[in-house]
Amino acid sequence: MKEQFVDRVKIYVRAGRGGDGLVHFRREKFVPRGGPDGGDGGDGGSVYLVGDPHLWHLLDLRYQKRYVAEDGKPGKPKKMHGRRGKDVLIRVPLGTVAYDAETGELIGEVLEPGQKLLLAKGGKGGRGNVHFATPENRAPRYAERGKPGEERWVLLELKTLGDVGIIGFPNAGKSTLLRAITRSRAKVGSYPFTTKRPNLGVVRREFFRFTLVDLPGLVEGAHRGKGMGHHFLRHAERTRALLFLLDPTQGDPEEQYRKLREELELYSPEMLLKKRVIAVNKVDVYSGPLSEEIDGLPVYRVSALTGEGVERLVEALERAVREPDDSP
Repeated sequence: MKEQFVDRVKIYVRAGRGGDGLVHFRREKFVPRGGPDGGDGGDGGSVYLVGDPHLWHLLDLRYQKRYVAEDGKPGKPKKMHGRRGKDVLIRVPLGTVAYDAETGELIGEVLEPGQKLLLAKGGKGGRGNVHFATPENRAPRYAERGKPGEERWVLLELKTLGDVGIIGFPNAGKSTLLRAITRSRAKVGSYPFTTKRPNLGVVRREFFRFTLVDLPGLVEGAHRGKGMGHHFLRHAERTRALLFLLDPTQGDPEEQYRKLREELELYSPEMLLKKRVIAVNKVDVYSGPLSEEIDGLPVYRVSALTGEGVERLVEALERAVREPDDSP
């Protein structure tokens, strides 16, 4: 069965309750008035996200939606602390963003391998009766109860990490281009919506390397969720530069660019602050006239199938990644 790509899930997390403090008194020979020695309860375990570079989707979290950390253990005699509850570590792909599902508040994001993001903090363990002894009350018969741990519903969204996002309408040849310039095994086909998930490939230059992301084909109305909608636009947010791949066999390239740019701007005007590179694909089968510039940017003519013009395009992409803040 083919592995499914999931980039948005909602989970419930609950941290452990702190252990209760202990009420206890020493029982020692030759100590006629043994004092209090009840220890503190252990803190409850917490729930964390942990960045795992080997994961690329949130599929596992779709089927396991409840994560509960262990409670702390009660305090012990002889002023001994109870054991701390075990933490729960939820492994997620790099680029995962966490929100409070009820308030929409941003909790944080996981960007580095091994990075931990706290979702729910464990409750504090209660203090034992040893802490409450005073000259007036040398034998306190009370201790603190442990505090409850935090709990919440959390919305997780995956925004793929990459340097250059390849955007274009369905069947523009994005996956074919990715395969032409990287070692990616992206699925390709001569029908729309081949790409159902982001495909990544690494471009290795002599002294530099960067990542290309083939994103699901964009359609008009994507900013409203039409077609792959936010499945495309969410991942494009993470990229440092954008490659507009246009297909002259589907109509006027300048009109395609205008529509693509409009969808990006309607989704988030900040998308257009990224470096942009424009390429027209399938020049091996298209013999009509093509503009030298679109929107003031040079147009690179390529054939992802034959490799024509691909090297010049890769050089342009490298420049865009090296100078991410030099907006066009």
